[in-house]
Amino acid sequence: MEHNYTVCTRCVCDSRIPGIKFDVKGECNYCKINDVLEKEFPLGEAGKRNFANLIAKIKKAGYGKEYDCVVGVSGGRDSSYTLYLAVRNGLRPLAVHFDNGWNSDTAVKNIKQITKALNVDLHTLVADWEEFKELQKSFLKASTPDAEVPTDYVIISTLYKLAKEINVKYILSGHSFRTEGVSPLRWTYMDGRYIKSVHKKFSNVPLKSFPVLSLTELAYSSVIKGIRYIPFLSYLDYTHKEAEEHLKEIGWQYYGGHHYECVYTRFFQSYLCPNKFNIDERIIEYSALIRSGQLTREEGLEKIKKPYAFDKTLIEYVISKLGLTQEEFQKILTDKPKSFLDYPTYYPTMQLFKYPIKIAGKIKLLPSIFYQKYFE
Repeated sequence: MEHNYTVCTRCVCDSRIPGIKFDVKGECNYCKINDVLEKEFPLGEAGKRNFANLIAKIKKAGYGKEYDCVVGVSGGRDSSYTLYLAVRNGLRPLAVHFDNGWNSDTAVKNIKQITKALNVDLHTLVADWEEFKELQKSFLKASTPDAEVPTDYVIISTLYKLAKEINVKYILSGHSFRTEGVSPLRWTYMDGRYIKSVHKKFSNVPLKSFPVLSLTELAYSSVIKGIRYIPFLSYLDYTHKEAEEHLKEIGWQYYGGHHYECVYTRFFQSYLCPNKFNIDERIIEYSALIRSGQLTREEGLEKIKKPYAFDKTLIEYVISKLGLTQEEFQKILTDKPKSFLDYPTYYPTMQLFKYPIKIAGKIKLLPSIFYQKYFE
């Protein structure tokens, strides 16, 4: 079935994205955000100097310590390559993994293989399954497109908590705007208050087994403790093809789809998002690849015409693993979609501190992409 969406003339972002804006040339605001980030993270000789300076700063801050940075690993391509590059550039990372109960077999093998091949210590936080299951169900019942937020935010919280405990100043993230883009605010929003308020509304199971970072704790970690969250791959001309070539040399294996190292992510992206929220997350990824020259716009437009392929047995597996009845799952699918604005969050507070947050991004207290996403 054909849909008449307004599509950016430069990428493939379209009017399915709430709040998207187009200029007189038909280019979207996500292309504008990309251009700002390109200036902050240039390639070429300037990029090489910036990357070398970053490596030197990390080494200096970690001198005399067991580790000089922490790297979150999922077994996926981006985080695995971040760990690979950190080691290849002489850093001493501690790999950190949050096991939420949804790892694919390939992801488990990849984490074990790359940490062994790179001779890197691994710290794993294993979620209390019954507790985490309730948190995921709460977000499904909340009817917002943020069902992945519990995992994403716990990972971030764990990284900051551990960095503070071992007195490490740098957290290296595997995110690159050149391959991932910037997720729309109405598609992915996260903060500690949001997570707690949604869970309180839909579950009476307390959150005890893993950290959920508050806004105050984040500010303390960033400003007082000086912990920096670094989009490591944004400093480089990062391509999926090159990353996979290097990783396969040390035994890493591909898992069949973008972020499909996690079984729940595969369900979320291929089934829940398109069927409940009319969200196709591929348009953000393809648009990023188009802007960075890794995909043509024509190729992106053709690829986006094909609906997500999903495995019906995977849907049944997720329903069963979460302990949902068919009636409960159908209600989740048919309930009216909502957004984070329908629940208590820190967003109003962040609005009040819009300009201090912008300054914090410029002086690297916070990732600049934080401001680009929440306020541009």
